[in-house]
Amino acid sequence: MHLCSIWKIFQNKITLFNKSKNHTILKNKRLFIILLVIAILLLIPFIAMQFTSEVSWTSFDFMIMGILLLSTGFLCELVMRKVPKTETRIALCIGLIIAFLIVWIEIAVGIFGTPFAGS
Repeated sequence: MHLCSIWKIFQNKITLFNKSKNHTILKNKRLFIILLVIAILLLIPFIAMQFTSEVSWTSFDFMIMGILLLSTGFLCELVMRKVPKTETRIALCIGLIIAFLIVWIEIAVGIFGTPFAGS
């Protein structure tokens, strides 16, 4: 083997490693963004509670909303990682967001009158 061919093999291995490393960084960056957005969304009612008595969330409310947001975010991330077609990804993520909104509305105001809303 020539020195040039050994160098090319080494360069190919480095390129493959960098591509997989960048893919891993991208996945972790999406997870970080999901967690950051959830934290910001949970800060909105927390900050509002400091200025008005109309917003009165308990720790249980924050816990439930955190669980709902985390599960929706992580399920969307799972869809983004496992589903290959872009159209299918978009449709599934929209379906997950609609399901989240329906559960959130039901828990908040009891539109459907299920036991979740305390009816």
